[in-house]
Amino acid sequence: MSVHVVDHPLLQHKLTYVRSEDTTTDNFRRLVREIASMLAYEVTRDLSTEMIPVRTPVAACRAPVISGKKLCLVSILRAGNGMLDGMIDLLPGARVGHIGLYRDPETLEPVEYYFKVPEDIQDRLVIVVDPMLATGNSAIAALSRLKEVGVSSLKLVCLLGSPEGVKAVQAAHPDVPLTLAAVDERLDEHGYIVPGLGDAGDRMFGTK
Repeated sequence: MSVHVVDHPLLQHKLTYVRSEDTTTDNFRRLVREIASMLAYEVTRDLSTEMIPVRTPVAACRAPVISGKKLCLVSILRAGNGMLDGMIDLLPGARVGHIGLYRDPETLEPVEYYFKVPEDIQDRLVIVVDPMLATGNSAIAALSRLKEVGVSSLKLVCLLGSPEGVKAVQAAHPDVPLTLAAVDERLDEHGYIVPGLGDAGDRMFGTK
C-alpha cells in the first residue's frame, strides 16, 4: 500500500493550529475544512483525464477534463463529516456516503451503527475520510464493509495517523492508498495519537 504524507508548508502551518488546545471550535472546523481541501488535491492527483474541444474567446483548442470512474466520498461518522465540506468544495459532483462507527472503550474495536451509501457505489472511486487514524480499527472496518458491497477502487484520507494505525491498515488492506497530513509518534494507553490533537469529533462539534 502506498502511504503519502503531504508535507506542504501551508498545510503543515494549518495543522499546527489544529493541534493547539487554544484553537477555538469555529477555527478548528475552518482549519480542518481547509486542510481537507488541500488533501483533496493530493488524493485526486492521479485521476484520469480526456481531451475535449473547447472554444475560448481567442481560439478553439482541446483541453483536459476528468474522465473514468465517478467519485464517492464516504465519511466515517462522526468526525469524518468535518472533512466532507472541504473535499466537496473541490469535488462538488461527488456522491456522499456515511458509515457510523463508534469505538468500544474497553476493546477499542469498532461497532457499526449506520451504513448508507449510493446504490451504484461499486461503480465509483471511493475516497474514505476520517481525521484520525489511531488504532486503525475503524478505518479497517469501514474499508472491509465497502469491499463487502462490491467497491474495488478505494482510497483513505486522514489528517493524522499513528505508526500503529498505518501499519494495521497496510496489513489489512494493502491495496488501499493512504494520504495523510502527518504520522505522529505513537499511541498512548487509551488509544489516542501522541502528540495528536485530542478527540477530533469533540473538538469539531464542541461536545467536550
